[in-house]
Amino acid sequence: MRFLFLLLQKNRSMSFIKTKIIHFLRLAFPSSRTELAVFLFFFICYGILGTYIALNYRIIFDSRIPWDAYFSFDNKAIVMSGGSFERHPLSYYFFNWIRETALFISGGKMDANFRLTLAWFSNTAISLCMLQIFKYLKNIIELPLKISLLILLFFGFFSTNIILSFTPENFTYTLFLLSLYNYYAAIKLKKDGKIAGSAMVLAGISIGGLTITNLVKVFIPVAFEKDLFRNWKKFGNAVFRVMLTTASFVFLYLFRIDFKYQNIFSKTNQQYEKFSNVESIPDWDMILSYFLGGNILFPSFMITDKHNMKGFDFKGLLMEPYSSLFPYIFIVILLALICWSYFKNFNNKLVQILMISFLVDIVIHCIMRFGLHTSYIYGGHFVFVYPLLLGWLFYAYKKQPQIVTFLTVSTGILFIFLAVNNTLRMSDFFWFLNRYYQ
Repeated sequence: MRFLFLLLQKNRSMSFIKTKIIHFLRLAFPSSRTELAVFLFFFICYGILGTYIALNYRIIFDSRIPWDAYFSFDNKAIVMSGGSFERHPLSYYFFNWIRETALFISGGKMDANFRLTLAWFSNTAISLCMLQIFKYLKNIIELPLKISLLILLFFGFFSTNIILSFTPENFTYTLFLLSLYNYYAAIKLKKDGKIAGSAMVLAGISIGGLTITNLVKVFIPVAFEKDLFRNWKKFGNAVFRVMLTTASFVFLYLFRIDFKYQNIFSKTNQQYEKFSNVESIPDWDMILSYFLGGNILFPSFMITDKHNMKGFDFKGLLMEPYSSLFPYIFIVILLALICWSYFKNFNNKLVQILMISFLVDIVIHCIMRFGLHTSYIYGGHFVFVYPLLLGWLFYAYKKQPQIVTFLTVSTGILFIFLAVNNTLRMSDFFWFLNRYYQ
């Protein structure tokens, strides 16, 4: 009898684990024909771009160039080490797996096949991010299919998505994980449920492990669980989940650096001093052109002289501030739509979660000025907020056809301008590749 009882318990445990795995797969991957079509569309489009760049140019990975080949991304340093431990504490383990898989496929050589594998990993992550945004628009906001696709196409042409679709970087995978977690949290909160402790721990380790400042975003949805501050039992359970996630993250972080915690503070101070004291451009212009604009609408580019500290000189590509009135108008209009959505949906807890998450990055980059001069590279931490807030704006006026028509036309015009501008700027990017990175 005891044997049968243990066998039954084991079968129940296996069934529970199997159910959780199936639910996760349905959450993260396509679960309908429409979702599969959306994923494949972006997977193919981004894949063609990444494949062409990987096979014909060496910019995705060149062992001689550790950082700053284009737009301040640190491709080689990230692939080889995961980046600096004080900002990316656990990405070392993740990119070890990425690198070893790419080396296995390329036969141990860091050649075109190696670059191609890295590009396709990035392509998969960004395409899955697009899928999460579509699921959110369709299943959470419940927008009509045509409007969801319009917003998704608009988002698909963001400069962040285009560049990250072939770039092996922490930002690439962070964008996917944040989109996935926000979709998961929205499902739970829409049903008045709670964020599972296991999901919080997993999200904290993965999202915070890739970039430490994003750890706080894992906790934001918990504050909006139903009756959290009216029920001591629910509040205590939430505190326990937060503490468990924090303790798990801290332990793995300290284990990663052999518990030499003093290094965290010294390195963090060095990084802050290095990336927050740039005065070459007025702050307002960096905020509009880089933080709010550069991760959506490409500005013009400038070529700089770089070296790898070991005698090798190379060319780097950086973004310039906007040089005409039209990009500023584009960004101001988009920002106005986002603010309109926020105030119209102020009492919507899912909208508050998105805006508070965005506010975290505003504080870090615009107020504390960390990396403001290159804040166009940080889009992977927050650009997913734009299409979702735009979707909530459509939702708020779903019973007012005239306003929906106005929003559809406005989004369509913005989309056309974005697509034309970013296509032309990518031609400039290919000119740079042809000249310096063949």
